[in-house]
Amino acid sequence: MNQQPARIDRPRLAREWWRGATIYQIYPRSFADSNGDGIGDLPGITARLDHVASLGVDAVWLSPFFPSPMADFGYDVSDYCDVDPIFGTLADFDALVARGHALGLKIIIDQVYSHTSDQHGWFRESRADRSNAKADWYVWADAKPDGSPPNNWQSVFGGPAWTWDARRGQYYLHNFLSSQPQLHVHNPEVQDALLATARFWLDRGVDGFRMDAINFAMHNPALTDNPPAPPSNGRRTRSFDFQQHIHNQSHADIPRFIARIRALLDSYGERFTVAEVGGDDNDREMKAFTADNRHFDSAYGFDFLYAPRLTPGLVRESTERWPDRPGLGWPSWAFSNHDAPRAVSRWAAPEDRDGYARLTMLLLLCLRGDVFIYQGEELGLSQVEIGFDDLKDPEAIANWPLTLNRDGARTPLPWCATAPGLGFSSGKPWLPLGDDHAALTIAAQADDPDSMLALTRRLIALRNDSDALLLGSMRVIEASDQLLVFDRSVPGETMLCAFNLGEEPVRWAPADPARWQIVAQVGAIDNWELGRFAGFVARTMDL
Repeated sequence: MNQQPARIDRPRLAREWWRGATIYQIYPRSFADSNGDGIGDLPGITARLDHVASLGVDAVWLSPFFPSPMADFGYDVSDYCDVDPIFGTLADFDALVARGHALGLKIIIDQVYSHTSDQHGWFRESRADRSNAKADWYVWADAKPDGSPPNNWQSVFGGPAWTWDARRGQYYLHNFLSSQPQLHVHNPEVQDALLATARFWLDRGVDGFRMDAINFAMHNPALTDNPPAPPSNGRRTRSFDFQQHIHNQSHADIPRFIARIRALLDSYGERFTVAEVGGDDNDREMKAFTADNRHFDSAYGFDFLYAPRLTPGLVRESTERWPDRPGLGWPSWAFSNHDAPRAVSRWAAPEDRDGYARLTMLLLLCLRGDVFIYQGEELGLSQVEIGFDDLKDPEAIANWPLTLNRDGARTPLPWCATAPGLGFSSGKPWLPLGDDHAALTIAAQADDPDSMLALTRRLIALRNDSDALLLGSMRVIEASDQLLVFDRSVPGETMLCAFNLGEEPVRWAPADPARWQIVAQVGAIDNWELGRFAGFVARTMDL
């Protein structure tokens, strides 16, 4: 088996820039700090974008940097059309966009349309009384005769989804923190205002949006109680988990609003939208939110983000929900992000993390759809254990110690082992650095051809050079207890992808081995035997 990739010159298939794209997520608080206050910022990102461009990715997704009280670290927006001073200024954002574009990177930003901060001017006006111009911009409801909340809906972060407001003499809805009041997106005026914020950022040159929690954007106006969830074998740590969320989210009118967003973006040319869709009904919702080229371009759920184990069956089940079929949307995939513990710590024992990080990067970059790499994933960073006294995440504090611990995935990116704060900041970082992250810094890996960083660059380059990996259909050939095999195909090119997700070696060979040339591998491959946590990609030799 020849393990040296052979570059094959061929006419490339036409595609939108985002279809099959590799997108790098930056969590601004933790990427790079330019002013020594211990919090990452936009100038820090701009100064370090060369690292991102060197990976070969197509785009950057920036988590929120808008003005915010930071109760939920930017997902509680108090002004949709500005930059929070801790991150910089609008001029800093414009410089970031210009630098990204000069490096060939598209810039995607978060949009949070289901709720705002309670410090947003819209909410301050809305809560003043029941007759002001924005009185119906949020979801308000009278108390029951006994003074209790209007219904039984529960918040994602725990407790009732309603908070009493004495000024209005009513309850307001919040699906998340009580300081994140729910926008009344059924209201056409609210939709118009949100579209105006989108237009503001499009006019500044952004290339697309990641739509946060969009399935929470509209509720059932009848305020019907949610039914109880079926019995569970697992331990429920939140009151939210005891209900089926039929009435507080997932309203049938959401796709109509999405179509309005899509029409606006289409007027700006080739822009990209990807929706975050969590919950038990997310598969149906993702299909509805991406259908027929009139809605969002793509969507991702939490198939892998919250999975305690990575199994061939999980990959098969998740990917086969998205066949290559006219009218069906385009999927996106992420193994890690700012809302989930890092995959390498969920899926592998400490002694196996390096090998497993390599295997999962190979797998991620072979999937059909767009793929998201979370900052530090290219380094093989592990989840950091954060003590209670250092926690910042409200979800982690409220549910301690039974918590996802999102803070452990949000720790600062390590740049250089010999610099203060591992090169992230000259001041005290806002979250503790990982004890094992000094050995995994970008500086330590940059010039090492055997490093995780070097491997990531090679695998992204392989994906970018292959129409089959970017655009091809996906056919699962085998998904056993530990072996996953699938192929990706376009006319004239097929890539065979095999992964041993288990700890024991396994042998698997294609029907005609002589046809195939291995072009990438991780772990030990010997005469078509895959060692523990090993995988390969092979290309047909008869093109």
